[in-house]
Amino acid sequence: MQNFLTPVLALIIWTFVMWVWMYKRRIPAMMAITKNTQEFIDKPELKDKIPARVKWAAENYNHLHEQPVVFYALMFYLFLSNLTPSWILYAAWGYVIVRVLHSLSQVIGNRIMVRFPLFVLGSVLLMAMGVYAAGHAVGFWAGSTL
Repeated sequence: MQNFLTPVLALIIWTFVMWVWMYKRRIPAMMAITKNTQEFIDKPELKDKIPARVKWAAENYNHLHEQPVVFYALMFYLFLSNLTPSWILYAAWGYVIVRVLHSLSQVIGNRIMVRFPLFVLGSVLLMAMGVYAAGHAVGFWAGSTL
């Protein structure tokens, strides 16, 4: 199935979008504090002057390098193991959609009661995919049409 890894590419592209969004906020905010950006290293207290709204984009960019790494590895494991039923592809796209919504909720308003359920939903999708892979790895699903 050639398009099985397309959700991986989609999340990678989304990570690039968040990188641009982060720097579109961060660079002007830093320059408004000091024109010498080296001062953010030499005087760490300057980081406290960066507005929260600016930090949210950077925090989300970091989040896209945490749990999604498990998604990438799991998708390649599933693909290389030829464990590619359609429900896994739907779960993968669901995971990507949830991560995009999580990013938008964090960068636009950063409300925990919005972000947390999205994080939980993404985690459950990822765990379901992982349990499926693990079940096949230990022969639990042997002979099953799952």
